[in-house]
Amino acid sequence: MNSQVAEGRLAANRLRSLSARLAPGAGGFFSWWGRTLASWLPLRTRQALGVDRGRLLLQVDGGQIRLRLQQAEQVQELALLPNLSDWSDDADADPLAPLLPPRVAELPRWLLLPPAASLRRRLTLPAAAADRLRDVVGFEIDRQTPFTADAVAFDARVLSRRDGDGQIDAELVAVPRQSLDPQLQALGPLAATLAGIEVAGGDGVPLGVNLLPPAQRRTRSDPFRYWNLALAAVAVLALAAAMWQVLDNRRAAIKGLQQAIAANANAARQAASQRQELVDLIEGQAFLDRTRAARPSTVQIIDELSRRMPDTTYLEKLAIEDESLLMIGLSREASSLIGKLQGTPLWRSPALTGAVQPDPATGRDRFTLTAEIGPPKAQNAEGARGP
Repeated sequence: MNSQVAEGRLAANRLRSLSARLAPGAGGFFSWWGRTLASWLPLRTRQALGVDRGRLLLQVDGGQIRLRLQQAEQVQELALLPNLSDWSDDADADPLAPLLPPRVAELPRWLLLPPAASLRRRLTLPAAAADRLRDVVGFEIDRQTPFTADAVAFDARVLSRRDGDGQIDAELVAVPRQSLDPQLQALGPLAATLAGIEVAGGDGVPLGVNLLPPAQRRTRSDPFRYWNLALAAVAVLALAAAMWQVLDNRRAAIKGLQQAIAANANAARQAASQRQELVDLIEGQAFLDRTRAARPSTVQIIDELSRRMPDTTYLEKLAIEDESLLMIGLSREASSLIGKLQGTPLWRSPALTGAVQPDPATGRDRFTLTAEIGPPKAQNAEGARGP
């Protein structure tokens, strides 16, 4: 017993030396706080961020217990402890508490079994079985191993997922209880503090399974959980206050901009109205110029009529309305007036309206003649297409 106590003290000295290297002084407060907050994240996220707190691995090695620290995929040797099953009953309920630094003592404790202690079988299962993989493989133990489900401690892990056929490749890991019980007895009082039981792979790295039934897994509460919650609440309130201040600043800037816009709105509206009036005047003048250029003037029409009308003809009425030309008069050559009025670019389509009636008083014929002001339509189309 004295030799075991001496070995325990030697291991404690080694662990205290390790503690000094892991947490050097009060300067590691922020590092500790960050690791504690990160412990709330999923395992894959913690590993990706490099802030995994890790776990303690206990491996029975003959008459001693090998203590290791695992963080992500790295496993670090800590100490070699004596077999705790021979410790006296009045020993501390947690023999590792006085030997480990507080930060290391709070880590989850796992029993690590050697590769030869387990039976491993590869299974192909539907993808839906991944959510309850442990329960599903429990029905396969009788077929995949020579033991019943009550005679082994087992767990399963997903190896890969198949996208094509909707199946997964899983692995059943089982350890007979007749091989597991001596390992637990060697741990002594530490067996009640285990969070899980792992199996080492061929390279010594744990496989990532937990053979311990869920009801027997020991979960350690974080003593700084409420402090972390309070600090997180303070951080959220500070962030909300900062965002509110930024929003208030933006509102003040928008209000000032709206006031500046309102001060110049009247002048802008007046300038826009005057500009629109100027545009309308220019467009109206351009329309009048185009209309005037497209049709002949009244003077030109009267001059052309006076040139083409024979001397035996005189007009009683001449009316020009829009594009219509109306002539009412007396002539001795009424039937030949249409031919005389054709061939001019000032009007087109001259025609007599109604019958030519003789006038007994003057001995002439009374006529009514109409025409369309403007050049012929074919000439208009050519003018519209341009040269």
